[in-house]
Amino acid sequence: MTAATVRRRQLGSQLRAIREGLNLTLEDVEQRTGITAAKLSRIETAKSAAKPNDVDKLARTYECDGQLHESLVRVARDGNKRGWWVNYGGALAPWLSDQISLEEAATSFRTYQVQLIPGLFQTAGYARAVHSRLAIGATPEDVEARVRVRRERQAILTQPKPLEMQAVIHEAAIRSIVGGAQIMREQLEKLLELAALPNITIQVMPAETSVHQGMNGPFAILGFPDSDLDVVLLEGLLTSEWVEDAERVTIFDRAFREIVAEAWPLDQSIDYITAQRDRLK
Repeated sequence: MTAATVRRRQLGSQLRAIREGLNLTLEDVEQRTGITAAKLSRIETAKSAAKPNDVDKLARTYECDGQLHESLVRVARDGNKRGWWVNYGGALAPWLSDQISLEEAATSFRTYQVQLIPGLFQTAGYARAVHSRLAIGATPEDVEARVRVRRERQAILTQPKPLEMQAVIHEAAIRSIVGGAQIMREQLEKLLELAALPNITIQVMPAETSVHQGMNGPFAILGFPDSDLDVVLLEGLLTSEWVEDAERVTIFDRAFREIVAEAWPLDQSIDYITAQRDRLK
């Protein structure tokens, strides 16, 4: 699933809600706009992309106020817009392109990570060390391209309407010396800087914790204004799996809440990260 798919589903859901709120049938709208009931149904169920002209016509028929009208048309116009990441071509796997596009459309990002610092938090040095060892078969040029992509992705954390991010990181990832002491110290310093931002929450899962939901493995939950569109990302060595079924996403949501409850509280987590940074010279 891509950001374009998410936007199409959001737009269709919103148009359907507005129509039903006005007690209009598909046939009623067809008579008023000339847009066939079949076509409108495909738009509302996200089976077809909505054209800006059709959305403009629907917004006028539904007598949407100016701000809502403009918003609906803009979503239709920008739904298939190509993102900055397409410039990296073959350096990115298709699933990673999908992940970036979804991050761009998401409003929240919750993740549990065991061995590595979350990608959106990684410094260039840390990311380079990771990709150099884990990206099997990648050329030095590929590695540098992936490092640049990882850094560019991080803009969503500090943009005017930033992504709300909540991360629980296992103690093992905090204590690992990825890339050497200096690179790891810089990475931990970066975590402390990010944790000071109002849209970012970072907790540490202590190694001595008993059995908990995080032992099932790392995952990320991308949230959208319409919670029915929330998705879960399960990353693998060669590919990744997207979990879109609402009932299954709910299970991961519950698991993450339990993970948060098991992790150290915020102040203790920050103190621990600070202590680990200070031990690296």
